[in-house]
Amino acid sequence: MGRVLGTQAASPLSFWVGLEPGSVAQLDDVLVTRRHVPGHGDVLVAGVVTTVEARHEGATYDSDVFLIAGGALPAAVVESAEVRVTRVEPEVFVPPLPGAVAYRAGDSDRDQALYFDVMERRIPAGLGRDGQPIYLNFDFLDGTRGAHVSISGVSGVATKTSFATFLLYSIFNSGVLGPESANTKALIFSVKGEDLLFLDHANKRLDDAATGAYSRLGLPARPFQSVHVFAPPRPGDANGVPHVSARTTGVSAFYWTLAEFCDQELLRFVFADADDERAQYSLLVGQVAARLRAAYEVAGDSGAVLLRGPDGQAGPVCRTYGDLIEFLDDQLTGEATRATWAGAQVPLGTVNAFLRRLRSSIRPLSPIVRGDLPRGRPHSISTSDAQVSIVDLHNLPERAQRFVVGVVLRGEFARKEGSGSARPLLFVVLDELNKYAPRDGDSPIKEILLDVAERGRSLGVILIGAQQTASEVERRIVANCAVKVAGRLDPAEATRSEYGWLTGTARDRATIAKPGTMFVAQPEIPVPLAVAFPFPAWATRPSEAGAGPAPALSPGSPRGLAASVIGRAAPGGAEEPEKPADPFHGLAGADDDVPPF
Repeated sequence: MGRVLGTQAASPLSFWVGLEPGSVAQLDDVLVTRRHVPGHGDVLVAGVVTTVEARHEGATYDSDVFLIAGGALPAAVVESAEVRVTRVEPEVFVPPLPGAVAYRAGDSDRDQALYFDVMERRIPAGLGRDGQPIYLNFDFLDGTRGAHVSISGVSGVATKTSFATFLLYSIFNSGVLGPESANTKALIFSVKGEDLLFLDHANKRLDDAATGAYSRLGLPARPFQSVHVFAPPRPGDANGVPHVSARTTGVSAFYWTLAEFCDQELLRFVFADADDERAQYSLLVGQVAARLRAAYEVAGDSGAVLLRGPDGQAGPVCRTYGDLIEFLDDQLTGEATRATWAGAQVPLGTVNAFLRRLRSSIRPLSPIVRGDLPRGRPHSISTSDAQVSIVDLHNLPERAQRFVVGVVLRGEFARKEGSGSARPLLFVVLDELNKYAPRDGDSPIKEILLDVAERGRSLGVILIGAQQTASEVERRIVANCAVKVAGRLDPAEATRSEYGWLTGTARDRATIAKPGTMFVAQPEIPVPLAVAFPFPAWATRPSEAGAGPAPALSPGSPRGLAASVIGRAAPGGAEEPEKPADPFHGLAGADDDVPPF
C-alpha cells in the first residue's frame, strides 16, 4: 500500500502511511507493518485507517490548484492515511520506523489485527467495508467477561431494532450456543406497530445479494424458527381475543386477573412514571398495595376478587379494574376507613392526589387487568413456549405499556433469581430505553432495569437496549453495557460524552451513516468498527411476509386454542371458511413502500 511517513511522527498508538501511486485506501481498511526489534524479533503493528487525505505537494496558495491542473506549475499529488493501532504482537510497544513498508492486511493478519484470532466464541455482527465478516466476542455478551448491548441512533433511520433482531438471529444461528441453543430464550417488547410480529415469516424482498451476504457470514438466510406473539385483549371483547389485525396464528392474549393484581402487589407498576416517585402520594402506593393483598379473597373462577373492609365485613365483588378503583376510592375517602388504608398521618390532600392519579389509570389498564374473562384461558406471558417471545404493546397507551414492561421484567428476573443458575440465557430486547430508564428520577421499572444491568450478568439476563439518545438514559445502565453500537446520530447528540467511545472521524461519519451501517465497539478492540448487516431474511412488516412456519402448537392445547380463536371465531358461533394460503393477500398498499430495513 505504501510506506510509513517520516514527515509525521509515528508512535506505538498511531502512524501515517504515504500511499503508493495507484494504491487506494479508504476508511476502515486494516493495514499492517512490521519492525525488527533486537531480542524480540519481528513485531507486528496493525491498525485501522481512521483518516485519509490527499493534497498537492509543491502548492503554496489555494489558487495554485488551477496552475497545477493546467500544467503551468509542477506539483505532485500525495495521498496519505492515518492508521490507529489496534494490536501490537508481540507486545513490544515501539513505533514503526519511517520508510517501513505497509500492507493491506490479509486474512490471517486481519484476524490478528482485529483480535478475531483469540475469540474462542464469536458471532457475526455484519460485514466490514472490505466485504469480510466482522465478529463480536460472545464472552462479552453472555456474561462470561461482560454483558449487555446499547444501541443508539435517530428514530426511523438508524435501524436500531433491525440490528437488535439481527444480533439475536446471529446468536441463535451461528452455533456459538452449542447444546444450550434450544433452551436459550429471547423476550422482545414491540412498540412500533405490527412490524416485529412476523419474524418467523420469510421476507419476500430478500434478493440474491442479501443471501450471499448471509453466506459470507456463515449464517443461513431464513426467518426465525420458533416465535410466539403475545398481545393484549381487544377492548370490550368478552372472549379476550388478542388485539392484532394482520397476524392470525401463533398469537395469545395476555392480561392479569384482579386476584393476581392484588396478590402480587402490582399496584406499584400503575405508578411507574418518574414523576410519580417524586410526588408525595408515592408513600401511599406500598401501603395500599400491601393492604390489598391482605384484604382480597378470590371470588369465583374468573379472577374476580372480594375485598373486605377494616372491620372484616365483606365488600362488593370486583370484576373489573374500574370496580377495584371504586372500592379503593370509597375506602380512602371514608372517614372511618381512611386511616386503615392510608395511615393516620397522611394528609387528605395527598390521598386525593393519589386517587386522582389512580382514577386516570382506569381507561389504559382496564383491558389488561380484569376479572371477567372465562376460566382456564391461558393469559400469562411466558418465554417457555418458543425461542423468541414477542410482547406486542403498540395498541396500549403509554401508561399501560409501562405497566406491562415493569411487571413482565420483574417476573422474568425473579424467575431467573429463583432458578439459581445463569443458564439458559434470556435476552431482553427493549426499545425506547430512555423512556423506561431516564437519567433523572426513579421508578419501579428503572429499578428493575438497573438490577438487570448490574446483576443480570450473573443471572443470565442479557439486556439489548435501544434508544434515540443515550445521553438521556441512566448512566449506570449504559456504563454496564460491554458492547456499544451507534447508527445514524443527530449531530448535537453525537457531541455528548456518552459517545466518547467513538473516534472523532467515526463520530462525524455517524451523522451521515446510511441505514444498515452501524459503528460497533467491544472491549477487546480499541477502535469502533463500521459494519453493514444484511437485509433481514425475516419479514419486518406485514407486506413483506412470505411463507410462515408450520403450526407448532396442537389445536387441542390451551395455547393452540388461544392462538386459533382469532381466525375461527365468527358472530353467532358460525364457523368461518378456510383462510387463504397467504393471510396478507389483499392488505392495503399503504405499507408497501420498500423500507431501508
